[in-house]
Amino acid sequence: MEERYDPQKVELKWQKYWAERNIFKTEPNTSRKKFYCLEMFPYPSGKIHMGHVRNYAIGDVIARYKRMRGFNVIHPMGWDAFGMPAENAAIKEGIHPAKWTYENITYMGKQLNRMGLSYDWDREVTTCSPDYYKWNQWFFLKMYEKGLAYRKSSFVNWCPSCMTVLANEQVIDNGCWRCDTAVIKKELEQWFFRITHYAEDLLKACDELEGWPEKVVLMQKNW
Repeated sequence: MEERYDPQKVELKWQKYWAERNIFKTEPNTSRKKFYCLEMFPYPSGKIHMGHVRNYAIGDVIARYKRMRGFNVIHPMGWDAFGMPAENAAIKEGIHPAKWTYENITYMGKQLNRMGLSYDWDREVTTCSPDYYKWNQWFFLKMYEKGLAYRKSSFVNWCPSCMTVLANEQVIDNGCWRCDTAVIKKELEQWFFRITHYAEDLLKACDELEGWPEKVVLMQKNW
């Protein structure tokens, strides 16, 4: 046995072993208990940082522990790749948002693999891919068919410079988070969901969440 631990040698050896044998691929198995382990999808910003390392290391420990306890574990990975951050980065870098996003996904995926995280990469999803967001559209259409989605006029936060609607969290000191232009209130026709139609059902269901921390259940009820 070598006296000093050589991470480059040891970790690459076992990562190669895991990859060649699809160790972390999940197949249906009715004889074992199921466990679904999912961390928040990272935004493909370019490189992982220590916040990513902390978050995904914790999730990986849980997934590996459950496997060793005999559970059939699904541990997927995906990319939160839609929205203004991609647009902002593309403007800053002078490149197309899709090119910037997919290049970052490739690079960050290699970084996560190098950490030796136990993901089933066959289940990887990217939220800006049509194969993914077609299901968001499907859900929306179903809600529309049931009368749960409707349009009406309402006032929104509007940035005159970016020509876009901003969430409350994107308004900082009455200015746009991207360009600091003063945000105004503008009346626009937009989509709403009739969440009040099933609010009582959701509240009752919160009482059936066994093992959930009390503060998390309370947060769900207040939401």
